[in-house]
Amino acid sequence: MLKGVVGLVTGGASGLGRATVEHFLKQGGRVVMCDLPSSQGSKIVEELGSEDLVFAPTDVTSPSDVEAALMVCRGKFGRLDVTVNCAGIGVANKIFSHNKGTIHSFEDFMRVQTVNLGGTFNVTRLAVAFMAENEPNEDGQRGVVVNTASIAAFDGQIGQAAYAASKGGIVGLTLPVARDLAVVGIRVCTIAPGLFRTPLLEALPEKVQTFLAKTVPFPPRLGHPSEYARMVEAIVTNPMMNGEVVRLDGALRMQA
Repeated sequence: MLKGVVGLVTGGASGLGRATVEHFLKQGGRVVMCDLPSSQGSKIVEELGSEDLVFAPTDVTSPSDVEAALMVCRGKFGRLDVTVNCAGIGVANKIFSHNKGTIHSFEDFMRVQTVNLGGTFNVTRLAVAFMAENEPNEDGQRGVVVNTASIAAFDGQIGQAAYAASKGGIVGLTLPVARDLAVVGIRVCTIAPGLFRTPLLEALPEKVQTFLAKTVPFPPRLGHPSEYARMVEAIVTNPMMNGEVVRLDGALRMQA
């Protein structure tokens, strides 16, 4: 269903982003993988050995980096159909810890907002200008944007003030940006994943991973990144999916 589709995926060298890149390729799509210069992007391109994949070193908070990645896309594939924003970071700090006598760093809070929310906005605003050049299909569609929030946007836990705020911002972007872009035929949706088996979670002790998996009602396990990628495909291929935030969490509602 993604045959011939050109996608740009941020955070594409690991976790949900990498799974999306690989899924697009398996389905016959073509991909520009965006991630930091320090990432494994170049190595992954070598490993996958596909002519339909190119790595563009990108800091999503840098307009010039994103513009350069889009130029890579234009030069390699001549068009862009789908933009998937997976790049993101997190910190775990209480806004104030009475026991430790520490206050949440303002710099850490703003860094998370800049990367997660600002980076998503930066990539989206520049990518849609490129996608708007496409010839519309029978519905008038020219492109699709899929952003990544988190169930923390709704169920933020202790220590997640910065992360939850950034993901809540992405949720808040969804409908107004979809409405902004309706006139040019570009759809915008957001996926809010629950607990997924990403490098961040895999860094935790096995005992902790097992505990977290059991908190998911059904299926009682961590999500597979490939399941996120399949949801991206479902959004891309369903023309009525627009302005929507989709929880992908096995019915999990996180507690404090």
